[in-house]
This record gives sequence, structure tokens and C-alpha cells, in this order.
Amino acid sequence: MVAFHRRNKRSSSGNVTHLRPFRHNQLRGADDNFDDEAADDHDIVYQRPRRRGIYLLPNAFTTAALFAGFFAIVQAMNMRFDAAAIAIFAAMVLDGMDGRVARITNTQSAFGEQYDSLSDMTSFGVAPALVMYEWILHDLGKWGWIAAFVYCTCAALRLARFNANIGVVDKRFFQGLPSPAAAALVAGFVWLVIDNKLPVKELWMPWVAFGITLYAGLSMVSNAPFYSGKALDVRYRVPFGMMVLVLVLFVVVSTDPPVALFGLFVAYAISGYVLWAWRAMHGKPAIEKKQRENGGKAS
Repeated sequence: MVAFHRRNKRSSSGNVTHLRPFRHNQLRGADDNFDDEAADDHDIVYQRPRRRGIYLLPNAFTTAALFAGFFAIVQAMNMRFDAAAIAIFAAMVLDGMDGRVARITNTQSAFGEQYDSLSDMTSFGVAPALVMYEWILHDLGKWGWIAAFVYCTCAALRLARFNANIGVVDKRFFQGLPSPAAAALVAGFVWLVIDNKLPVKELWMPWVAFGITLYAGLSMVSNAPFYSGKALDVRYRVPFGMMVLVLVLFVVVSTDPPVALFGLFVAYAISGYVLWAWRAMHGKPAIEKKQRENGGKAS
């Protein structure tokens, strides 16, 4: 039988021959404590990092939402605030589609979750704050940029808390106002005033914008439970009345989109506090307390 020879065999003088200068073996120079004797006793196998791809379809929707948020910022810089507000609503629709597409096609990934959060920070954190500030908050001086900064910071904190609590909180409810709804509340007010030609130059108008911006920002970091809609799965059958309700909703929104959308998101932004107060009055535990009692498991 032919004897087996090691790859790095000893010479007759007792010295160890050096590894052949392959490209991967150049990594030896990165460690000053590299032991040639150990390399001789145990052959070192270098493997290339495994290339991991990403899912195209859900991330394409996330990229489109990110583009809509960036477009809103550009339009605000060009003093086209109505187009900026509409772009934020478009980003909200696209952001709602990427997660559902990923779940339906079974293409969820850790990369998609992180990319979606960064996109949300741009579209629903930075863009609404800048649009509102450039539109009317700058008339308040330092109070205007403080309100815009509070909103932007609260959006970042809300997204960070959401990522940390994935798989822990009750999936039927959001803990705090979701960032797309907060952005829709801010952008809806801008679109409503511009479309109906309300008196922007009145003294009280900047302070109304100031209050809405702060309310939307602080609601994102509150513990109020807001219905998430994740319990409604589009893959399964629903009662016939649900289709009638969707039809009525389309009709209402199409009659006057700025008024209808702003009214809907105002009602949604209040609903969490109404539910919170109702639970407190009836002695029912809050959402976060319920999760702690269940050991952190979603009910």
C-alpha cells in the first residue's frame, strides 16, 4: 500500500516546510502567534464565506417605500407639501404590503426585518418631521424644531422597541401608536389644510401643527394598545359584510381623500387611549402586564 503523507511534511533536517502561498494561506500573517508545529499536526482548512442571497419581492416593496419617503423629503425642499404628504401615504401603503407579501410567500428573513426598520425610520420618522417643519413649524422658531425633533426621536425609539419585542407582545395590538399611523396623522393634517385652503398664516395654525406633531410622537412611545389588524388573514374567508365594509370605506375615501383619511387616522390615534381607559375602568390588565403574567408569550 502507498503510505499516506501529510500535506505539510517534515524535511530530513527536522524543519517544517512552509505552507504553499495560496491566497487563503495569506491569512497566517494576521496572527503573530500562528504555530507552525500546530499547523503540521492538524491541517487547517480554509473555507470561503458562504454567500447568502436576499428575497427580491418583499425587499422590492420596502425599497419602493423608502423611495417614497425620500421623495417626500425632496418635495418638501421644493415647497410642494401636498405632493410630499401624498408620498408619505404611498410609503405607508407599500410598507403594509412588504410584510404581508413576505408572510404569504414565506420569504421572511432577518435582513428584511432590519431593512424594513431602516426604511420606516426614513419614511415615517424623518420625512414627516421635515415636511411639517418646512411647511409651518419653522414659524415657531426653536419650538418648531423641538417638536419636529421630538417626533423624529420618538419614531426611532418606537421602532427600536418594536424590534426588541418581536415575538413577545400580543400580536393583535401594537404597543404605542405605530409609526406609519403617526406619519399619516402628520401628513394628513398637511394635506387637509393645503387641499381645503385653510388659513395657514393665522396665529393659531402653527400651534395646532405643534400639538399634532407632539401628540403623534409621544403616542408612539406610549403603552396604549392600538389594534394591529394582524389577526385578519387575507388568505382565509371572511364574512360577506366585511366586503361591504371595504366597499363603503372606498366610497368614503374617494369622496374627499384628505378629509376622510385624516378623520380615519385621528379616530385610530384616539382608539388606543379609549381602549386603555376602558380596560382600566373594568379592572382588566393592560397589554404589557398581561404579557409579563404569561411569561412573555403572545396570547
